[in-house]
Amino acid sequence: MLGLCMRAGRLVCGTPMICDALKNKKEIFVVLMADEASENTKKRLSDRCKYYGVRLASVKVTTGALAHALGKSGELAAVGVADKSFASGLEKWL
Repeated sequence: MLGLCMRAGRLVCGTPMICDALKNKKEIFVVLMADEASENTKKRLSDRCKYYGVRLASVKVTTGALAHALGKSGELAAVGVADKSFASGLEKWL
């Protein structure tokens, strides 16, 4: 599901990009955070999502596996879904 969302261009990858999108009033419907993310990242995303009223879900996946699932190298702590249909589809799995 995340791969389809990425191909559609409706996925925001990485904590800084998610925070910027929320700050600039771009619509993010759900944020998925890797369970292995650092405590600083968890707090930063938790605070931002609470402030802007966006659902934050922690998924049991490593940061490397999340990046690999999206075809990226390295590590990825979180992704934000910017499409309501994809977000509702993902929430069924959560």
